[in-house]
Amino acid sequence: MPHTSIDLNDHQMVALSRAALASLRGALLNDAVISGASYLQEAGYAGSESLFQSFRKWAKDQTDVDPGELGLEEFGDLASRYFRDAGWGSFTLGSIGSAVATVDSEDWGEADSTSDLHQPACFLTTGMLAGFFGQLAESPLAVLEVECRSMGAPRCRFLLGASEVVGHIYEGIERGMEYEAAVQAA
Repeated sequence: MPHTSIDLNDHQMVALSRAALASLRGALLNDAVISGASYLQEAGYAGSESLFQSFRKWAKDQTDVDPGELGLEEFGDLASRYFRDAGWGSFTLGSIGSAVATVDSEDWGEADSTSDLHQPACFLTTGMLAGFFGQLAESPLAVLEVECRSMGAPRCRFLLGASEVVGHIYEGIERGMEYEAAVQAA
C-alpha cells in the first residue's frame, strides 16, 4: 500500500505537541477535575467529524475501497496507520463479547507514562474515538478508558459500545467490579 503523509492544512487539522496536550490536560484537571475531563471529552468529540473526514480522504490515497466497506482487520490496520501518522499512536481493534469493541494502544499520544495518575486520563481521546467510530457506525457510541499508560499500565484500553452498554459497564466499575466482569454483566 502507498504511504502518504497527512497534509494537516489540507485536512483542516493542526499539530500540537504531546507536551502541550499534557500541559493543557494537567491545567484543566488541576482546576476542576470533573469539569476539566468533560471539557476535554467535548473537545475531542467536537473535532471527531473533521477527523473522520480527514481519515476518509487519507484512506482514499491508500485503498480504492471506502473505509466502511473494509473488514474489521483491514479497517483496524488502516485506521491505526492513520492515527500513527497523525501523531496519536498506533492501536489494535478487538472485542470483548459481542457488544463491546476495544481499542488497545501501547504508544497512545495523550497518555503520559510519567504521570502516575490514579485513574485513566485520555479524556480528549474518549470523546474523539466516540465521534470517530460513531461516524463509521452511523450511530452514537460511547467510549470508556479502562486501562491507561498514565496510570502505569502497559497500554491504554478503550471500550466502545452503545451508550447504554457502556453506562452499565461504568456503573459496574463504580461498584468495584473489574471491567471484564462489568462487560460480561452488561
